[in-house]
Amino acid sequence: MSIFDSLKNAIFGAHAQAAPQTGGPPSQAGAAARPSPAGSTPPVQPTPQASNKPAPTQPVDVEAVLNQKAAQRGEKLNWRSSIVDLMKLVDLDPSLENRKTLAKELGYSGNTQDSASMNIWLHKEVMNKLATSGGKVPDSLRH
Repeated sequence: MSIFDSLKNAIFGAHAQAAPQTGGPPSQAGAAARPSPAGSTPPVQPTPQASNKPAPTQPVDVEAVLNQKAAQRGEKLNWRSSIVDLMKLVDLDPSLENRKTLAKELGYSGNTQDSASMNIWLHKEVMNKLATSGGKVPDSLRH
């Protein structure tokens, strides 16, 4: 899984944690996979996956999710402008190597040796990509 996908899943997954519980107990899927007694046919059960997906008309409020995560942390992180702090907030390794990998994934064409410029670009690009992936991201975080 790419670093961006890990970051996106950490944010979007936090938003959807309550949703899977509405589709019924997860044991239904496991029950359908168990072998039935000899000579009997197990009842066909509808798959709950369709009801577990968030409605496409309701984008994930990225700012709200990150604010909630920040409130739960013991340290103050400047995730609104720092890619390092954003990565820390979602429990990703913010090492220079990982940020260079993320920059490559997202198509950074600048000099990765200039980490300050790369970091500024990365933060904006991550916010833009979150917005195009179904997130609601305020303009102040995208520009």
